[in-house]
Amino acid sequence: MGGNAGPLSAARQPAGAISCVAAVPQPVGCDSVCRLGAATAGCEAAPAAKPRPLRAPARRLRGFVCPRPPTPAVASTQDCQPVHQLPARLSDHSTIRSPDHEEEPVDIVRVTGLVKRYGDLLALDHFDLSIKQGEIFGLLGPNGSGKTTAINCMLQLLTYDRGSIELFGEAMAPTRYDLKRRIGMVPQQVAVLEELTVRENIDFFCSLYVRDRARRRALVDEAIEFVDLGDYVRFRPKKLSGGLLRRLNIACGIAHKPELIFFDEPTVAVDPQSRNAILSGIQGLRDEGATVVYTSHYMEEVEQICSQIMIMDRGRVLAQGTNEELKRMVSTGEKIVVELSELPARVLERLRALPHVLDAVFADGELTVRCEASPHNLVDVLGVLGAARIVPGRVWAEPPTLNDVFLELTGRELRD
Repeated sequence: MGGNAGPLSAARQPAGAISCVAAVPQPVGCDSVCRLGAATAGCEAAPAAKPRPLRAPARRLRGFVCPRPPTPAVASTQDCQPVHQLPARLSDHSTIRSPDHEEEPVDIVRVTGLVKRYGDLLALDHFDLSIKQGEIFGLLGPNGSGKTTAINCMLQLLTYDRGSIELFGEAMAPTRYDLKRRIGMVPQQVAVLEELTVRENIDFFCSLYVRDRARRRALVDEAIEFVDLGDYVRFRPKKLSGGLLRRLNIACGIAHKPELIFFDEPTVAVDPQSRNAILSGIQGLRDEGATVVYTSHYMEEVEQICSQIMIMDRGRVLAQGTNEELKRMVSTGEKIVVELSELPARVLERLRALPHVLDAVFADGELTVRCEASPHNLVDVLGVLGAARIVPGRVWAEPPTLNDVFLELTGRELRD
């Protein structure tokens, strides 16, 4: 999806373009990053002297040229907010609570009846979504299910045919730069400015939101510490490993302290240590007060960090709930795996005929039996094997995983 950039109106974004609302690099075209910077800068009133333009005449963004951003222009004073009024920490944005009682978490995102068509293709079919403050919300679906389209519509990077979108309790619109300034985006593809060091990259993207240099310096220092890149601040991207690049990508997207952060598969092609650090960092952002929308094809990650999970397909919501709630929605109650040297076909048919057995498959020396919830499934399976004088090797049973839920709801056929 999108790249590091400031707020962008739908009028400037070509149809089908990927998300690039936040301070995260945009691999689709660096000129769009610079246009976004100009749009964002126009939304904050400078506290004193006019900031100097970037000195470099051009920036290379991993394979193409990014011209210097044009001089920003303020379109409307009502969209502007002095820098000194922007809160320094996420906690300053948290819900105002009554001294007498605690309020319910508010909806940070509310999407109602969203319809989006690409010609004859219905990409979003009356799509509904509600995300509470402080959640890590997992948005799952096969390729082509509508995840990216839904997010781009939420960020006003795509127009839509019908429906309503509210962010932070207010109607979202292409020119709501005050709302877009409170959003961060960390894209799947790492896209950073190759000519800049780690610190300079983070400072550049943070500057799209924060003009005050002293405050920006403090924010950049916090972002560097948060992703543990202190030993690499003078390195350029080509000198960093894949995991370090991912962490730089995250720092560029969160340095301005957004309240709502979209993560698009941030752990693709990283080692287990880097993946663990990234997931811990996302939970840390949640603990600081941020609301996170997380997309991934790694179901174990979603199980680990997400408090609410939605599975969608063909533009519709198939299921939503906690990890345990989703597992109770599917027929699979238990999966039994038995290691065997061989299994005659007649015994396999007897297993399939057992009560509560959904299916039984023998392949590569393993018998896998999917069952409905029942206290006697394992005893019944081992009883059939014992009656056939088959001695099992290792035997284990496990409850359904989120991957089982996903496949049962969306099907097992391959997607493009």
